[in-house]
Amino acid sequence: MIAFWILAPVMVVCALGLLFARKAVHCALLLAVVMISLAVLYAVQDAPFLFAVQIIVYTGAILMLFLFVLMLVGVDASDSVIETIRGQRLLAVVVGLVFGATLVLGVAQLSFGTVVGLGTANEQGNVPAIAQLLFTKYVFAFEVTSALLITAALGAMVLAHRERLTPRLGQADLAAQRMRDYAEHGKHLGPLPPPGVFARHNSVDTPALLPDGTPSQASISRVLLARGSVRDAPGSATQVEQLGGGDRSVPPRDDASDQGGAGR
Repeated sequence: MIAFWILAPVMVVCALGLLFARKAVHCALLLAVVMISLAVLYAVQDAPFLFAVQIIVYTGAILMLFLFVLMLVGVDASDSVIETIRGQRLLAVVVGLVFGATLVLGVAQLSFGTVVGLGTANEQGNVPAIAQLLFTKYVFAFEVTSALLITAALGAMVLAHRERLTPRLGQADLAAQRMRDYAEHGKHLGPLPPPGVFARHNSVDTPALLPDGTPSQASISRVLLARGSVRDAPGSATQVEQLGGGDRSVPPRDDASDQGGAGR
């Protein structure tokens, strides 16, 4: 009883905050508070299975899916105020009122039988008791809910589908495109050398060394170049082993200068 009177106002306030919050991230956080509070109420009512499902499925899976969508769309993205369907706001209000009236009439006509205590209801265990109710007395409602969820998933796939405007490129087409980019813009054909090759360590901020010992700027990310956090490659033409021979002397390694780079 104490947990209910503490969590119920919090859930109501957060639920109202979902309606009036302007930022999607704030709505997701308020929804998380509502879900976690509901899970605590399940635990207090001796329903460990519903408690685990509420935490794992709703809070851990569905809410994380909402957050992933927010990260993909962007927290600063704003909805268009131009209505693409005329009268959709009025239609939404009418449908909402009809749904509310139907819900009120259904609850008003609901009759309750003899109240059974939790000890009697969970006599065979909480999970078997829930399974018996779902697949016997409420099997029709359970299957209808499943059909609605599948329909919603298919509807989301249809709404998110976009027609391809250009034909799909095959491997031969991609290779030909790379050759045209090389001929027109001089882009590198092969894979770029990874950072740190022949540079005595494989730090990502140390450029690779070309066969003549000069640093390869193509091996460093443009972000690191813009930040100015690129280190000098510890090697030169006289310090790198050449295939045809040459000076192979390498100066002693300065451990103080190589801190932060992973050793080969």
